Amino acid sequence: MKCKKILVILLCLSTILVSCNKYLDVNPKSSISEEQLFSSEIGFQQALDGVYALFGSRNLFGDNLSMGFESALAQNYNIPTSNAFYDTSNLNFNSTEVISYLNSIWSGGYNAIAGANKVIQNTQEKRSVLSDQGYNRIRGEALALRAYMHFELLRLFGPEYVSGQNKKAIPYKTAVNQYVVVPSTTQMVVQKALADLKEAEQLLQNSDPILTGDAVRATKMNYYAVKALEARIYLFAGDKTNAFTAAQTVVKANKFPFVDFGAATADASSRDRLYITELIFGLRVANLRNWTDQSYFRGPSFMRRPLIDYQSLYETGTGGSTDIRYMARIETDNSVANSAGNIFCSKFWQTYPGTAPTDGRLDEIVPMIRLSEMYYILAECATTPVDGVNYLNIVRQSRNLTPLADNITQELLNSEITKEYQKEFHAEGQLFFYYKRQNIVRMQFKSTDISLSQYVLPIPDSELEFNPNYK
Repeated sequence: MKCKKILVILLCLSTILVSCNKYLDVNPKSSISEEQLFSSEIGFQQALDGVYALFGSRNLFGDNLSMGFESALAQNYNIPTSNAFYDTSNLNFNSTEVISYLNSIWSGGYNAIAGANKVIQNTQEKRSVLSDQGYNRIRGEALALRAYMHFELLRLFGPEYVSGQNKKAIPYKTAVNQYVVVPSTTQMVVQKALADLKEAEQLLQNSDPILTGDAVRATKMNYYAVKALEARIYLFAGDKTNAFTAAQTVVKANKFPFVDFGAATADASSRDRLYITELIFGLRVANLRNWTDQSYFRGPSFMRRPLIDYQSLYETGTGGSTDIRYMARIETDNSVANSAGNIFCSKFWQTYPGTAPTDGRLDEIVPMIRLSEMYYILAECATTPVDGVNYLNIVRQSRNLTPLADNITQELLNSEITKEYQKEFHAEGQLFFYYKRQNIVRMQFKSTDISLSQYVLPIPDSELEFNPNYK
């Protein structure tokens, strides 16, 4: 109930209407003011938890920005015409359904940013109520969350960096009362996000318990998640040197071991399908399985691909049949009436609800940043193909695949990296952005080429109408 209350408070704080009300009514028996909320360190933590809850809502990473909308864009599912994601998979951005998704992502994203900004603002205004440790950690996480969400919106609604760095992209909002903001260019968004992350890094490097071995912090925007996001952003901007350095910091920390083969391939009732130990940042989403079952696996419009597609994806004809991602996560749910033989990726169909090392049930975690991505970044940014393939082989061997030969060409290495992104991030919301960054015109499982302009999603009319700065 307390978390729900704080979530409602932050939703209110992120709208214009909040300025008209001194007290925020949550229910007839309880109300709390902003002054009360930020009067103690516990209150600050509850407010920050509310920001995480906004991130985990269904219009953001609890669905649309993970297994839902973004995965449909990347052709991860063979979607029937009756499904709401049919137009999404066809990149029909004029569709009523797609416009609705875009509106909810845009408004939800900026609501979450407003919540983070409220926490950031109050860490300055109410500094005296926070311990040094609390100030560093809470402010650091909030800054990193602000950077994360802006970058996510940029990747969706902004252009690819190399050709579009000087084009208008999205507003970068750093204050609670910023309702109409001049859109930043792609380059400016990157610079502002990296600046937020640099401050977050400085705050967290002496205060984050994960540095001393606290695995619970993997469900928060921890120090290593900050470095991992830096690596992701630097690579987006074409700065391979800094991307490599940031990714290497995460890898060398040895805090996130690859999943144990036994855990990944255990009996279906106790299998770790998320590879929980590898999550640098995983978002806790309460009741996640309730809607993944109904929307993706057990509902009337199942989200899946034919078995032959999964066999192609994991290259089962050329050694990929031993890949644990194929062996233990491409499953058949025979418990559903009339569905015997239906094949699906069970990444979010987590039947084993046991307590995870990250202090969250395995069926309530959405991956945000994985260790494997850091190795892919190292492989892509390596100075030679030999070095690159060595990094890639570390992931392949963790997935029970034979290593690639070290006399690989750069062209073949790039192709293998693409295959790994397709295998690793299936139904996870990252693959569309890889395709966009690489200017790939034929996405896997799409029968026609696409225009590169289709990688830039239209900014909602509500923003264009009320923000004259786009003109």
